[in-house]
Amino acid sequence: MSLRIIAGQWRGRKLAAPEGDTTRPTADRTRETLFSMLASRLGGFEGLAVADLFAGSGALGLEALSRGAASCLFVEQDPPAIRAIRTNIANLRAQSQCDVRAGSVLALGPARAPLDLVLLDPPYRSGAGAVALDKLRRLGWLVAGSWISLETAADEEVRLKGFTVDADRKVGKARVTLLRLAED
Repeated sequence: MSLRIIAGQWRGRKLAAPEGDTTRPTADRTRETLFSMLASRLGGFEGLAVADLFAGSGALGLEALSRGAASCLFVEQDPPAIRAIRTNIANLRAQSQCDVRAGSVLALGPARAPLDLVLLDPPYRSGAGAVALDKLRRLGWLVAGSWISLETAADEEVRLKGFTVDADRKVGKARVTLLRLAED
């Protein structure tokens, strides 16, 4: 699968995909839909603190950086995917903006500062996104102003306790759901 950055300073730049079939890179069309949905809500990505969780190739986080995000935390546990993320970051000379953590999203400790945007693309039908979001909320990674994107299989319903669905789109085999923390 050929991956590329869709917009911003690195528009058109190719990205390395992880070797093997343990990850499923987000299709360009799905990424385009997601970032269009986010841009209409956020206005822009300038200065945002972003996390790309279950990062795979890192394409989602790198797309946000290309569009002006200040920093991105990449979390991935698959060794070939971690190599692809590091290769992509090096090829874009983006090391100063990136923090790559090799391991499970559930191994993240308490946040030093909350995130503006969290991009999750867990294995379809695993429930891992819901588990990760619950933990991130409890550890201070998410606040009332945070935006969350969760990619699931098109037929998966997204209903998470403590979160409200702002938007939901089916794109091919995927569903992109934008979430916010629910008001108490």
